[in-house]
Amino acid sequence: MQKTTGLLASSLIKLKNLQLTGKLVSEELMLGIHSSKRSGIGIEFEQYRHYEPGDDPKRIDWKLFARTNKHLVRESSTESDRQIRFVLDLSGSMNYTENGVSRLQYACILLASLAYLCYIQNDQMSLYGLKAGKVETISGAGSASSARQAFQKILVGLEKASAEGPWTTEGIEGFEFRTKKKEQLIFVSDFLQADDEWLSWIRSLAGPYREIVVFQLLGDRETDFDLKGFYRFRDLESARELELDAESAATAFRASMRSYLADLKTALQIPHVHLVRARMSEPIAQVLKAFLTRRKG
Repeated sequence: MQKTTGLLASSLIKLKNLQLTGKLVSEELMLGIHSSKRSGIGIEFEQYRHYEPGDDPKRIDWKLFARTNKHLVRESSTESDRQIRFVLDLSGSMNYTENGVSRLQYACILLASLAYLCYIQNDQMSLYGLKAGKVETISGAGSASSARQAFQKILVGLEKASAEGPWTTEGIEGFEFRTKKKEQLIFVSDFLQADDEWLSWIRSLAGPYREIVVFQLLGDRETDFDLKGFYRFRDLESARELELDAESAATAFRASMRSYLADLKTALQIPHVHLVRARMSEPIAQVLKAFLTRRKG
């Protein structure tokens, strides 16, 4: 069922400005978490709290006051030296669209929001794309002192991102993110694999010094399959087409999807890996808030 609270991706897309949408989602998220401690998914960000007597008025976020009519200040924080790597699936299935929102558009807003959190925390961050089984560096790692520049480069990369073709494992074997300190990999994908190519790669990457978060983005119709009548279905990666009566295939499809998602969840219950499953109809801040709250608990 579609959520009605928070900013929906369909509304954010109309702004046609990833920097603004990322900032709006992040502020909505920070206002929704009522804790004076920093929340960590690796991306540690400053929390907002209400102004109290004795606080320096200069710490008030006046731009936020103009929007909320509330005197809010940021909690102080220390710089993070952790490397955050965003990894975006750019295979053809990311073009899947529901209610005017493609999976790729949703993914880009989600990543822009996370990148904004990194920016205000002065985190090191970089962006990679997965296309045709290969890892492409879209925006390389930047130092904490150039968080703003890294943020802007990631936004440019997201704005130019396009999805096409099948996902294959050719060329990815042996690829390694090189680092000498703790880091976090944040994958954004539909995670609809033909075999176990995604699982195998993630298992090889996870470890004590590398935490992995997987955001799996799915459409309501992909999971519920509530279609009726004859449809021509087209595979967004292979371009193969199939005509069938959707209602007659619904029961088997839903059972297969439930089984796949359950098996995937079980397979990813390994150390240092976290699965976040989100529907494209959910407000992005709500998805991030639920995850952060669960991590804190």
